[in-house]
Amino acid sequence: MSKPSLKAALASGQFVVAPGIHDMITAVVSNKVGFDFVYASGYWMTASAYGLPDAGIASYTQMVDRVATLCRTANAAVIADADTGYGGLLNVHHTVRGYEEAGVCAIQIEDQEFPKKCGHTPFKRVVPLEDMVEKVKVAVEARRNPETLIIARTDSRQTDGFEGALKRGIAYGEAGADIVFLEALESEQEMRDACARVSKPMMANMADGGKTPIRSKAELADIGYKLAIFPSATGLAAAAAAENALQVLKNEGTSNSPNSKLFNFSEFNTLIGFEEVWEFERRWARPTTTAAE
Repeated sequence: MSKPSLKAALASGQFVVAPGIHDMITAVVSNKVGFDFVYASGYWMTASAYGLPDAGIASYTQMVDRVATLCRTANAAVIADADTGYGGLLNVHHTVRGYEEAGVCAIQIEDQEFPKKCGHTPFKRVVPLEDMVEKVKVAVEARRNPETLIIARTDSRQTDGFEGALKRGIAYGEAGADIVFLEALESEQEMRDACARVSKPMMANMADGGKTPIRSKAELADIGYKLAIFPSATGLAAAAAAENALQVLKNEGTSNSPNSKLFNFSEFNTLIGFEEVWEFERRWARPTTTAAE
């Protein structure tokens, strides 16, 4: 099935909201709810797959496999976090080709030193501006499909200050990035100033619990953003729901409790494709015979 074009959505003036999808259970639930675009977060996909922090531990091979699985599972087009491009310029070239083959509509690359850190945690370090400009140029040149967008992220707000981050964002846009992402801005005024001074479409990161103020879709559009990711909403919601269900089971000795809200099992079977399996069985399963026959 054909998936929405992020390039066309931005060109038409549509404000794009992309929830973070951290695992395939969430992916099939998002199919039910209905989104045109979803976000593959390095933080949350690493946490859900391996129980590890977003600190450059998961490899390119692990992440591209996870992203490809999401692209197959989600009805929505996938915007994918590709960390630093997993190395130098040749790695960036390889990453863009691999993520594009996996089926993403946009690839996000950041300017941190390796090993990178979550953008809303301490001890981040960034590469020289010139090095990231080269990465952006390589990423743009590496894509085969003009529909694939390159998102350039800077994590320099906490290392170089707001003006330093803004300088980098402008430079990355001039290097050819389709979308610019200034990570971990610390006030609405910074958000407004960044959108006013960067000429490329700007992406907001609404990371619950992070440094950037959480604003609604309407408020973000008014500030000047063209798209927003909500990377942690489903992961934190799932963790809270799991903790509650486990606590109820521990305290009450059962899952059948008004204190534990569970998704309907029958509906979930349908969401993950059991209806197709059962139809196949009806068509192709051989009738059973008894020993007497």
